[in-house]
Amino acid sequence: MNTTRLPLAAALLGLAAAAPLPALAQSSVTIYGIADVMVEYRDHMDAAGHSRKSVTSGGMNTSRWGLRGTEDLGGGLKAVFNLEGEVGMDTGAAGSAFWGRQANVGLQGDFGRVVAGRSYTTAYDFILPYDPMGYAPFYSWATSAGAAGTRKDGMLTAASNLIKYEGKFGPVKLGASLAAGEGAAAGRYAALGAAYEADGFGAVLVLDRRDRQIGATSKEDVLHWGLSYDLKPVKLFLAQRQYKKTLTAGGEQKSAMSWVGATWSVSPQLDLTPVYYFQNVKTGPLTPNDPHLLALRAKYALSKRTWLYAVAANAKAKSGVVSVSRDDTAFADTQSSFGLGIQHRF
Repeated sequence: MNTTRLPLAAALLGLAAAAPLPALAQSSVTIYGIADVMVEYRDHMDAAGHSRKSVTSGGMNTSRWGLRGTEDLGGGLKAVFNLEGEVGMDTGAAGSAFWGRQANVGLQGDFGRVVAGRSYTTAYDFILPYDPMGYAPFYSWATSAGAAGTRKDGMLTAASNLIKYEGKFGPVKLGASLAAGEGAAAGRYAALGAAYEADGFGAVLVLDRRDRQIGATSKEDVLHWGLSYDLKPVKLFLAQRQYKKTLTAGGEQKSAMSWVGATWSVSPQLDLTPVYYFQNVKTGPLTPNDPHLLALRAKYALSKRTWLYAVAANAKAKSGVVSVSRDDTAFADTQSSFGLGIQHRF
């Protein structure tokens, strides 16, 4: 062994360690999700008026899991991505598409955030803070009415082939979405949104349109607005969706979905939330006719990530059939429900 080479090797290693290295991009990937299960009683669950007791997924929020990540590109610019899918906690089944809630990638910087792929719409993002129930699947009509007929008259909550922008500048938030449709029956979607929040006061306005659809509906125009005011310990909410559908065969269907509610922080652990949703069916089929939903929820925090909750709700219409849920089949002009649940976020 030639020992004279050892000092030379050590010197080279020392120089290599002292030499400046190119900066390595900082990246991170986060696994997140919501596990939500509710035990529920609900009446009028079939044409004979029978009730049902069930264990169901997503009582307070839709159960989901996802991956989100960032990479620091330098100069305040980041690459971002998000993959998110629904999980049925009662059966273990995935949603209709594995990453059906979100699957997008984009850039984020001082200008805001731009993503492309499948994502929540601007209307979904901007109106969510103005629904005290947070789009709860079984007792919120903020995204669509609980109608089993033809008058759900709701917002488009997510879209494929979407380009979405969102930026926050002091108390002002701006957003826009565009989905070209790419020949799909769902047609083209476009939205503009603006929100303001400062000193406990919040206001939001969103305009969106779906057109070039294939089928009975050729165009949908929707205006959403909302107000909130935090009085501490009570926060008040008022919001509305003005909906107009243009039919391919001619004619229009108009309605207004309004809601008013509050969240009372009784203690650091306990919140009480009453909300009243009312749909005014103005033109078109009365199926159902002027439905409304009254819901009351109590939520108790066991930790920063785990809650117990109880909810009671009643839906009623002048005529037609209605459900407390915005998705489930209805069989009567009224329905009542009560549920107990647990939610964990990770």
